[in-house]
Amino acid sequence: MAKIKMTTPLVEMDGDEMTRILWKMIKDELLEPFVELNTEYYDLGLEYRNETSDQVTIDSANATKKYGVAVKCATITPNAARMTEYNLKEMYKSPNGTIRAILDGTVFRAPIIVNGIEPLVKNWKKPITIARHAYGDVYKGSELKVKGPGKAEIVYTAQDGTKTVELIHNFKGDGIIQGMHNLDGSISSFARSCFNFALDTKQDLWFATKDTISKKYDHTFKDIFQEIYDAEYADKFKAAGIEYFYTLIDDAVARVMRSEGGYIWACKNYDGDVMSDMVATAFGSLAMMTSVLVSPEGYYEYEAAHGTVQRHYYNYLKGMETSTNPVATIFAWTGALAKRGELDNIPELTKFANDLEKACIMTIESGKMTKDLAVIANIENIEVLNSLPFIQAIRETYEKNFA
Repeated sequence: MAKIKMTTPLVEMDGDEMTRILWKMIKDELLEPFVELNTEYYDLGLEYRNETSDQVTIDSANATKKYGVAVKCATITPNAARMTEYNLKEMYKSPNGTIRAILDGTVFRAPIIVNGIEPLVKNWKKPITIARHAYGDVYKGSELKVKGPGKAEIVYTAQDGTKTVELIHNFKGDGIIQGMHNLDGSISSFARSCFNFALDTKQDLWFATKDTISKKYDHTFKDIFQEIYDAEYADKFKAAGIEYFYTLIDDAVARVMRSEGGYIWACKNYDGDVMSDMVATAFGSLAMMTSVLVSPEGYYEYEAAHGTVQRHYYNYLKGMETSTNPVATIFAWTGALAKRGELDNIPELTKFANDLEKACIMTIESGKMTKDLAVIANIENIEVLNSLPFIQAIRETYEKNFA
């Protein structure tokens, strides 16, 4: 069978640890036998990020602006232990945060639904899509360790030299400070992305912050969402028969747990990070969650929503077989390829991506799956497979049903 040809490159962002191993398996077994992959490659492994002082991360984001579509492997965000392990020059910030800051937009994450894997929340019947703001908050935060007594303040100096000062705290001893920011323009883009996605998918949109406590920061999010909704989207939502409403984040959590799903839950950056992991786990596994960053300019970056699976990687280095679930990483590739096919008018590329996703689900529903799914699946005659045999089983399903 002739391979499908691509006309425009994908931006390919390689990653770290076990997901880097899966990345190569997926390309070797599921992609390159069927597609003449055309990618512009960037190594976002921590060693090369350190070698380039993280310039490679910036370059990969700018390449995404150039070509419009990227696919990203999971990467390490270093802590103190990683500084020692990798002999890093500095404690680099989250590569996802760096990329999202450059591209702006919104991260949409939704669970991959499989028959026979029931949500842990028994009343959840439909997917819950997390819309996560992609800029600012702790991911662009500045931090400082305080040693001894002293006064900490927020100081804003306007262009004309005037200063606005807000007291943070009078320290009596040691402590810590964190400063974070956001931009009205980025919040507005976030709001419009959420409203447009809700209209496209005909789903209700919920938005939640903690404006009762954060009366300026979170309240600004609330106000911008409401102003844009009232001015641009209220009539469209009414015509589509869908609803937008705002609530406090703690109330939203309670509502989510009692709901049956089937809506978009918009969250600030950190809230979306945490809640998407909760939703993914409750629906089955962190490795069963799609994730795509959509920017207002029309850039798309598809990624696995989970981490680098460090424990499995250390076992892999010891020569042990691992049963690491590759589905979210596969869906990152299929999402990017489908979008590339759509933008470049290559319907066979989009069809290949969609069919490969179906093959993943069919393989699991047939009883062949990784260990993380086997312990929660309500499927007869389960066969637990290690990573490579599972990927090969997906290829077999694809070739049998779609090739």
